[in-house]
Amino acid sequence: RVFLRAVNQFTSVLNSLFLDQKHFELQLWNNYFHLAVAFLTHESLQLETFSQAKRNKIIKKYGDMRKEIGFKIRDMWYNLGPHKIKFIPAMVGPILEVTLVPEPELRKATIPIFFDMMQCEFNFSGNRNFHMFENELITKLDQEVEGGRGDEQYKILLEKLLLEHCRKHKYLAASGEVFALLVSSLLENLLDYRTIMH
Repeated sequence: RVFLRAVNQFTSVLNSLFLDQKHFELQLWNNYFHLAVAFLTHESLQLETFSQAKRNKIIKKYGDMRKEIGFKIRDMWYNLGPHKIKFIPAMVGPILEVTLVPEPELRKATIPIFFDMMQCEFNFSGNRNFHMFENELITKLDQEVEGGRGDEQYKILLEKLLLEHCRKHKYLAASGEVFALLVSSLLENLLDYRTIMH
């Protein structure tokens, strides 16, 4: 809880002093995201690994701190505005780690960041595509699923949210849909492979 308060202090300082064009500090923002992700994914906060009684006790006293910090990460990402392109593809892996935490609200809030990254690379890279993002997500997804993260519910939600967002976009509708279905089938194969291996 104390640590979470400290991170929340950092968010307000970053937003007020280090966000505008003149004072933007890439390394500082990078450190913030990595710190927040490390906090969110820390083993002592993974409530599903505890007994029901212990979980209820923690939630009653502190709530699920992962959601609180996860929503902050999401807000901080959107605050970046035109600076976002500087964090692609480096932030794809850390955001993936956040979305893989098995907490439905957290997943729903953070998976749309992937679409924002696609859109951002499409608009700012000059190539009118999102290949950097695509390659990074596929590589990191492979590593994460091999490491035991991800499940069927994640696959369904990821496909659903990506398709919803892509279909609403004038230029990303076709390529985005192809990508969403590719990622979904890849994830299905990785999950099947993992099950067989076990």
